Amino acid sequence: MWKRSMLAAAFAVTLLLLGAAPAFAHEGRKLGDLEMEVGWGTEPAYAGVVNSVQILLVHDGKPVVDLGDTLDVEVAFGDQTQTFPLEPFFEQGEFGTPGDYRAWLIPTTPGQYSFHFTGTVDGEDVDETFTSGPTTFDDVNNPQSVEFPVQQPSTGELAERIDRVEPRLANAIGDVQTDAQTTADDASSAKTIGLVGLAVGAIGLIVAIVALVASRRKKA
Repeated sequence: MWKRSMLAAAFAVTLLLLGAAPAFAHEGRKLGDLEMEVGWGTEPAYAGVVNSVQILLVHDGKPVVDLGDTLDVEVAFGDQTQTFPLEPFFEQGEFGTPGDYRAWLIPTTPGQYSFHFTGTVDGEDVDETFTSGPTTFDDVNNPQSVEFPVQQPSTGELAERIDRVEPRLANAIGDVQTDAQTTADDASSAKTIGLVGLAVGAIGLIVAIVALVASRRKKA
């Protein structure tokens, strides 16, 4: 009986520990008295889905709850970069984890991302870069791997298709405009010819009437 009780207690402790541990992969660093945990706010991270850069800050053993605007994060993918503001993802005594700050974005392309933090935290200078990978936090995944029952094209794939179709569409529009102009020119020419024909016919009719009148006068 006591063995069963011990096993049950051990199992309960294990569940508590698992529940307390983060359910995501983050990279942790320590700068003096400042501790940082960095990663995606939602993992696994998927392209085209709203996510956030997450940084958990602890200074002198206490969560940083008054960061303000002293810290920014620059997100990099390849040679492209953009700076995003960090904002608290908690309300003391209301919700969230004190010290949890987020920069919201939509990663649009699968692959490796880097987060470069610059500024200060409680007077500590920060200039640190965190890069996704197998030993840090998730690369951004292609959402097609988990789409069911139908895999939809990603925004990047749609953009590529549009880029491929756009030149052909522009050429087609140009051809239609050329044909329309040619048709308009042909129509104008036909109209002119028709008017000339009517004028010639009218002149001929007048000449015929004049000749008829003249012949009748001679007979009279």
